[in-house]
Amino acid sequence: MMEINKRLPLIDILRGFAVLGTLGTNIWIFAYLGDLSYITTSNYSGWWSFEDFFRMLVLFLVNGKLLGLLTIMFGVGLEMKYQQAIRKGTAWPGVYVWTILFLLLEGFIHFTLVMEYDILMSYAVTAIIVSLILKGGDRFIKRALIIIGSFHVAIIVLVLISALLGANMSVGSFDWIVTLYQQGAWFEQVQNRLANFVYFRSEAILIIPMNIFLFLLGVRLMRAGVFSPDENGRACRKKLFSIGIYIGVPLNLFIFIPGGAFDFPVRYLFAPIMSLGYIGLLGKLIEYKKWDWLWKRFEEVGKMSLSCYVLQNLIASTIFYGWGFGLGGKLGSIEIIISWGFISLIQLLFAHICIKRFQFGPLEWVRRRAIQAVVSR
Repeated sequence: MMEINKRLPLIDILRGFAVLGTLGTNIWIFAYLGDLSYITTSNYSGWWSFEDFFRMLVLFLVNGKLLGLLTIMFGVGLEMKYQQAIRKGTAWPGVYVWTILFLLLEGFIHFTLVMEYDILMSYAVTAIIVSLILKGGDRFIKRALIIIGSFHVAIIVLVLISALLGANMSVGSFDWIVTLYQQGAWFEQVQNRLANFVYFRSEAILIIPMNIFLFLLGVRLMRAGVFSPDENGRACRKKLFSIGIYIGVPLNLFIFIPGGAFDFPVRYLFAPIMSLGYIGLLGKLIEYKKWDWLWKRFEEVGKMSLSCYVLQNLIASTIFYGWGFGLGGKLGSIEIIISWGFISLIQLLFAHICIKRFQFGPLEWVRRRAIQAVVSR
């Protein structure tokens, strides 16, 4: 096992890149007022208009890929906490349990007040499971990877076969939620999320096997030295880049096939392969020192990823929902992408100010204080 005693910049850079990138998928959900058909192909039987094609081109680059990368990076963070516990000789998961519980609580608050497709609750449940798997050692981790990965692949393949045999893959009508987000008050939206808790949390539950696999993959990548600045790290990242380009990209091109048959395989199976390519790509790009100012900004976002994740969803809901500026359903694809860029710039500035003046984001500060208060009792 490779032990890391200092913070590796690439880890925070990748985490920051992933946080900003997840909005590249979620921005369409906000912009079209909760209508998930705009990030799927199930409602299309032929080719698309320019607006649709441009949206799918962006989703080809981000849908599931940046979420997969963020999930892997959560696994990396968990491994760093595990190594820290080993170095200090403290019990595992020990104090880390309080971090998980805070994440679960924060996720529930975020789900209730901001966005029904929160990922933090699912990550908290995953972290509980993975933290216990780590106690079993490398061989147990490898077995868990094989078993859980095989189970997840089998489920997705069954879904694909069903779709190819003619099963209806439509995500259904979202007219009711579009009307709510267009005309309803903020408190009505909160009530709706709580009243339909199981419905809105179904994806978060179904992706737990995939999350476990990607968390454990992050652990294995960390132990292999993938994020280190040495030659071994560069060689590992070069292999990941090749996997992402030569395997991930061709598989993810299935996103351009209408009808919905490949929606699940692309998002939940093929996308994480391309996520590995992003690790290799960013690892190579950060060697260009003239862009150091940009990598520093990504690194700052990565250090306060929790605060930035919540902030981007707060801003997006304010821009698009009826209780805010009410732009949902009124913008074209290019304007939506510009909105994504605008929100990303705000996050970069926000993270720069917070890290420079306080060293932490607001939610990271609250979490630290809360855990310290509990532990010190």
